[in-house]
Amino acid sequence: LMFFGIFLCLDAFLYVFTLLPLRVFLAMFRFITLPCYGLRDRRLLQPAQVCDILKGVILVICYFMMHYVDYSMMYHLIRGQSVIKLYIIYNMLEVADRLFSSFGQDILDALYWTATEPKERKRAHIGVIPHFFMAVLYVFLHAILIMVQATTLNVAFNSHNKSLLTIMMSNNFVEIKGSVFKKFEKNNLFQMSNSDIKERFTNYVLLLIVCLRNMEQFSWNPDHLWVLFPDVCMVVASEIAVDIVKHAFITKFNDITADVYSEYRASLAFDLVSSRQKNAYTDYSDSVSRRMGFIPLPLAVLLIRVVTSSIKVQGVLAYVCVVLFYCGLISLKVLNSIVLLGKSCQYVKEAKMEEKLFNPVPTATPGKPAGKQQSMFKSTQGISTDENGSTSVTNQPVHQKENTPSLLVTSNSDQFLTTPDGEEKDISQDSSELKHRSSKKDLLEIDRFTICGNRID
Repeated sequence: LMFFGIFLCLDAFLYVFTLLPLRVFLAMFRFITLPCYGLRDRRLLQPAQVCDILKGVILVICYFMMHYVDYSMMYHLIRGQSVIKLYIIYNMLEVADRLFSSFGQDILDALYWTATEPKERKRAHIGVIPHFFMAVLYVFLHAILIMVQATTLNVAFNSHNKSLLTIMMSNNFVEIKGSVFKKFEKNNLFQMSNSDIKERFTNYVLLLIVCLRNMEQFSWNPDHLWVLFPDVCMVVASEIAVDIVKHAFITKFNDITADVYSEYRASLAFDLVSSRQKNAYTDYSDSVSRRMGFIPLPLAVLLIRVVTSSIKVQGVLAYVCVVLFYCGLISLKVLNSIVLLGKSCQYVKEAKMEEKLFNPVPTATPGKPAGKQQSMFKSTQGISTDENGSTSVTNQPVHQKENTPSLLVTSNSDQFLTTPDGEEKDISQDSSELKHRSSKKDLLEIDRFTICGNRID
């Protein structure tokens, strides 16, 4: 489950560096060449293209804003603090990072919804411009928070007695005390597993940033990399050991079998497969962000800022190397997507969730918690189909009748985990009436052309 989840986060993270610039370029090209072939529909751009441009503009603005943050001054300011004060600061930063991730996804969702809302729809909110400035402010503040985390970790690596690094690693074992002796249900354990996946991937990126900064200070001397290697291994090993012990005792004390992790993996695979269909109702990066709480934009802004300040590109050969490195990233992204899609289809088949993928689900689910119904309604109310049948999570409803039954595929992976055994009978009875309407389908009908994201029509 951890390996599968980390590669899911890697796929969403690489998307920002590889395919997002290409999609922004294509959207801008469509916007510039629009007068050449006339306005065939009422929209200048498709909703998915609008969201791509917004993501690109937010990245560029936050990148230039990060230039006003001095990394060296922040490093020396943190280095001058006492060990116990840094330990408290690091704990506060971890809590703030989780709160920022939860709140930031709602800010970005509100921006995408407002920007793609139909013109004739009555606006009941503050508008696109305030939402855009809120999103820029959030990404900038979250990037600074992650930078302080990376700087604190860098100070711990460079301390002479390594006492700060030891204290920070012991902080992981305090996490066992706070979680092992609590009662956990399957849903809570699923949320904790997703949080651990996101936390581990973020730590890997932070370690990459620390290594880049240290190698720059030592003029990229490869001998210094072996000096950092034991500390990096200690950080990674302590994180893995804590997760193993924590999950082992949680499943033991709550009488949860280890097979539940295959269900969690199938649920994540279901999100991936359902977003790769021709008529997908969600973008893959958004589904990963919502499920795991992993938002790649602030982390990408910080990594771009550190790489551009650490590596100087001079001469024709250097630019050729940059182009080759970019092509390598695109190849890694595509290959990772292909492998993930194949594994996801395999996991969905093993979990027998194939019917839930293609059969429509009734809107009213008995015994469903109110919060879950509200979140599912929120995630599906922004859906419409464009000319060629491709859809996006940010598409807006054009004209919907009040009594029209909804035949949209909602997040069935939520039902797979949150519905008790006694309620599945009711769901199967309700959905059996609609089974004869849908023809038998197979996972081979997954649209392979959307493997790099939603198609641009």
